[in-house]
Amino acid sequence: MKTRIGVVILSAALGGVLGCAGPRASGGVEVSGPKVREQPPASPSAAAVAPVETEQVPQVSPRAKLLFEDALKALEVQKKAKAIDYASVERKFQAAADADPSFGEAYYNMGVLAERRGDKKAAKAHYETALRKKPTLKQAAENLAVMAQNEGDEQGAVEVYQDILEKYPDDASSRARLAEILLRRGETERAIELAKEALFREPKTLTAYKVMMQAYYRQKQLSMAKLVALRATKLDENDPEIYYTLGLIAVAENEPAKARLHFKTAVEKRPDYLPAHLVLAKIALKQEDYMGAEESLRRLLQANGNNAETHLNLGVAYKGMGQLDKAMQAYDTAHKLSPNLPQIYLNKGIIIALKGEPEKAIDHFKQFVNLAGGEVAVPADHQVFALIREQEGVIQKRQEEKQALEEAKRMEEEMKRQEAAQQAEEKKKKEEELKKAQHDAKGKAVEEAAKGVEDGEGGGARKKCLEKAKTAKERAQCEKVETAAVKAPAPDKPEPPAPAPKREEKVAPVKGKTTEPGEPDDGL
Repeated sequence: MKTRIGVVILSAALGGVLGCAGPRASGGVEVSGPKVREQPPASPSAAAVAPVETEQVPQVSPRAKLLFEDALKALEVQKKAKAIDYASVERKFQAAADADPSFGEAYYNMGVLAERRGDKKAAKAHYETALRKKPTLKQAAENLAVMAQNEGDEQGAVEVYQDILEKYPDDASSRARLAEILLRRGETERAIELAKEALFREPKTLTAYKVMMQAYYRQKQLSMAKLVALRATKLDENDPEIYYTLGLIAVAENEPAKARLHFKTAVEKRPDYLPAHLVLAKIALKQEDYMGAEESLRRLLQANGNNAETHLNLGVAYKGMGQLDKAMQAYDTAHKLSPNLPQIYLNKGIIIALKGEPEKAIDHFKQFVNLAGGEVAVPADHQVFALIREQEGVIQKRQEEKQALEEAKRMEEEMKRQEAAQQAEEKKKKEEELKKAQHDAKGKAVEEAAKGVEDGEGGGARKKCLEKAKTAKERAQCEKVETAAVKAPAPDKPEPPAPAPKREEKVAPVKGKTTEPGEPDDGL
């Protein structure tokens, strides 16, 4: 049975990635210079040199201006080389600020650079200094509002935007930012209205386009959303959020290949754009492209290494690649971060089952069911119940195999016992036959020995008997055989005739002399 891994939906990794366009990312503000004459605003791309506003600013000291222009040139060169040394560029802007204490733009640009390198505290301080030096530098105020928005202080951001609009009623950017917040709050119609007002005042307000394309996407007006997104690419072809939204539209239109292409374009434009990595990881896991999923998941962990769901899905990717130990390590990390996440137990149980521990695997599967709300809450056709039955079958099969093995062993032992008894019986029979043969041989030897005596062989019978004898007992028997043979009378030879009895002669006694019987008489 092919096991389907329990994949956690990755939306928890970033939070609300399918919502409205988020606040401007760190570093997504403009590096500007003092404006000395009216000119149309530049495209608001990241790190683009743009005028602060259409106004006549106080004269800047020539030295400060030269130092400022030198800093801008250095930044442009480093941008083209794609290797910005923020510290060196900041020092150049600091030199311009030192040359003219009223030079607010220099502090503003230092704030932009500080924000891009992740020093929010320094960025905020530079923006506030820029506003003190030049209160009309509304970009600094807007960036402070964006930072508040990024930190979750939407109400603080709204207050700043409203303050800007009170001072500059025709400001398009702040109006677009307010529309962005309203969209996030679910006020879609009002967000579209404010975005249109921003575009009416400034047709190149990119934020307004992005608010509108996402608002139309939410309303499922996919054609309108796509049209606005394509127009937005004309303003900034490198904005990843536009391609991300185009990817969402393609998903809604059931064009997965096109959607994946848009998401990949988004991360190509900005490798650290997490929402696109999030969706790419989900698509890769669904398509069993585990190496692709790993790449996107690692990007997500670089941004937030404490997200249990991301670690869990990284484990799924490792399992798919056959790296079970790495998968279990990822699951263990997820468990430490979120011990009550049900899918952890489901996926760990699958690995444990693959390693041949069905009892332990079943415990994990049951823990998943409990954490998911119990058997009543978990659908009856959920894979976990099939997994439990499968492992119970493994246990049953093992028990049957064990019983069969024990029975086979018992039968083998019984066969060995019977074989041993048969061998013992055969051995006993052979010993009896051997004993009988020896007895018969011994009798024959005695008989031959006796016959040899009868034939006059004498000691030759003993010699022959001893030659045949193999044991001391048999040799002793040979001695007895010879003795018996010697003593035995010849059965067939006639006995010599008995001597004839002697005739007793009577001798007349001589008077006066006594003779002993048999003593010769001398006649005297």
